[in-house]
Amino acid sequence: MIIRDATPADLPEITPIYADSVQNGVASYELTTPDAAEMGRRMTAITGNGYPYLIAVSDEGAVLGYAYASAFRTRPAYRWLVEDSIYLAPETRGKGVGRALLEALIARCERLGFRQMVAVIGGAHPASIAVHQKAGFTSCGMITGSGHKHGRWLDTVFMQRPLGEGKATDPDPAVYPGTLFMG
Repeated sequence: MIIRDATPADLPEITPIYADSVQNGVASYELTTPDAAEMGRRMTAITGNGYPYLIAVSDEGAVLGYAYASAFRTRPAYRWLVEDSIYLAPETRGKGVGRALLEALIARCERLGFRQMVAVIGGAHPASIAVHQKAGFTSCGMITGSGHKHGRWLDTVFMQRPLGEGKATDPDPAVYPGTLFMG
């Protein structure tokens, strides 16, 4: 498997992976599947603000999944905190792709200078919780009954992991990687 930066050329493979999560899963609380143009706008917004967007591709060239980091909230004091998102093709789930993507995303965010990563896990999905625990995330809360999808109420689990020096030292504004909060 190869993990690399995703590009707009990958959107024809990324879009159906996300569509499956919207239509059949609980990782996304969206109810209507966005089209390729909307997925492109989202990718541009994320990468245009300096956040990483990665894709996992098999040796044969099949897209296995993708992951990205984005702003948790848009208030300036949150700028050192990123939220991770991971989506996998249905046939690749449980095969280590999510873990590989998450580890690569963590490493990239650390190199960029971010200090904390949060996972917002829709549906309190056990596999997502497990992959985050294996990557060093700890539980930091739950909102019960936070979404209603597929005829049932869903809980949202929050998990957090320090990046680099975490909160042990003050961040250096000169190395902030994103552009979302820059004047």
